[in-house]
Amino acid sequence: MKKTAKQIMTASVVAAITISNMNSVIVCAAPSRRVTSVLPQAGFTYALGDNQVSLSTLQNSIDENEESSSSKGASKKSGKSGKQGDSSISKSVADKIELSSAVTDATPSASNITDSILRDIQAATGAVNSDGSSDSQSQDGDEENYDDLIVAKVNDYVNVRDNPGETNTEKIGKLYDKSIGHLIEEKDGWYKIKSGDVTGWVKAEYCITGNEAAEYAKEVATLIGHITTNEGVLRARKDPNIDSTCIGFVQPDDDVIILDEQDGWYKIDLEEDEAYISADYVKKTVEFKVAESAEAEKKRLAEEKAKTDANKKAASQNASDKSVDSKKGYKSAASYTTETSSIGSAVAEFAKQFVGNPYVYGGTSLTNGADCSGFVMSVYQNFGVSLPHSSGADRTQGAAVDGLANAQPGDIVCYSGHVAIYIGNGQIVHASTAKTGIKISNADYRKVLAVRRIL
Repeated sequence: MKKTAKQIMTASVVAAITISNMNSVIVCAAPSRRVTSVLPQAGFTYALGDNQVSLSTLQNSIDENEESSSSKGASKKSGKSGKQGDSSISKSVADKIELSSAVTDATPSASNITDSILRDIQAATGAVNSDGSSDSQSQDGDEENYDDLIVAKVNDYVNVRDNPGETNTEKIGKLYDKSIGHLIEEKDGWYKIKSGDVTGWVKAEYCITGNEAAEYAKEVATLIGHITTNEGVLRARKDPNIDSTCIGFVQPDDDVIILDEQDGWYKIDLEEDEAYISADYVKKTVEFKVAESAEAEKKRLAEEKAKTDANKKAASQNASDKSVDSKKGYKSAASYTTETSSIGSAVAEFAKQFVGNPYVYGGTSLTNGADCSGFVMSVYQNFGVSLPHSSGADRTQGAAVDGLANAQPGDIVCYSGHVAIYIGNGQIVHASTAKTGIKISNADYRKVLAVRRIL
């Protein structure tokens, strides 16, 4: 599969699922619509609902025949997942898994991901072809043309100015690397662009346009699937059909990277492996970077500083001096806090001592088992900092960090339906899967959605 086809898709399908009793499901689908979300600035993710919960995955040994589908696409519960005796599922979520049932008949055809992503980007930015259409081809069927599409290609950012030129002009914003926008006009080596809420001039040498920009946009944009089930969890399957083995679960309101579409199913990136989920319960959103105005940047930085300062204060005053389990030799959070090391390093060192402990879906115990966001939440809880039990919601915590290259120990690293703690030297500690438990991995083992600084 081509790299671009893995990364991009558009349109939106929204559905709600309601469990009416233990043996039946009522599916109410909302009208399909195209939804495109543009990130507020480079390196920073958009805010989601306060009620987000984590996407955490399960072991690969779930019963293959746990449900059967009716002719209308509704499914019946077999009651075999989440039973007693399955140590990889916490007792608190077993009932929720019992109630989960989100599968439908396949839709007849798949979308062309490559074409649709560019149409969505054009619609969001206002970029159109030279013939005035927003379609990826001219009305005469000529070769694709993206004359008015622009993408920044710079080390960090390029200043956006109120007029062309570096003298007698004012800096009004920043166009971050890989940000996408609309090319309005060109003058003396400068481009007038609109990206996000910023309209101004940038040096042309730091941007690419046209078909080159279109190809690059496919690489830098990410298709996110927001899970829209109202009750229970959405089953993730090995293959795109309801008879395929269930290899994991996706929580309501969580976000996953969509890699491909196939006959009513989305191929997604899970911690265990790539898997398929029903398209009826996913709202698709194309995410990409855009420019940020000087005023917006100032406000964002102030808000992020307030958050991290509050967390630092809480950690300095409330780091627990009690061991999680002294009988097993675990040290307290306070024992890692010294005058010579940063509080972030203390978080990382404290978290590392739990490597080898089990992964438990829905769990929050550092010794008896936790899922990914439960592990991160419980580690920080020992330092007096409150975080949500949600890998999706973790994307908006603390302050944004510009990629792994700038990560520091104690930062949290967010992936598709997963979250981890950065420990330095390009590595993370995380509650991975039921098979591997809590372990240390290379931080770049999967595509990173966000890096956030909590302290």
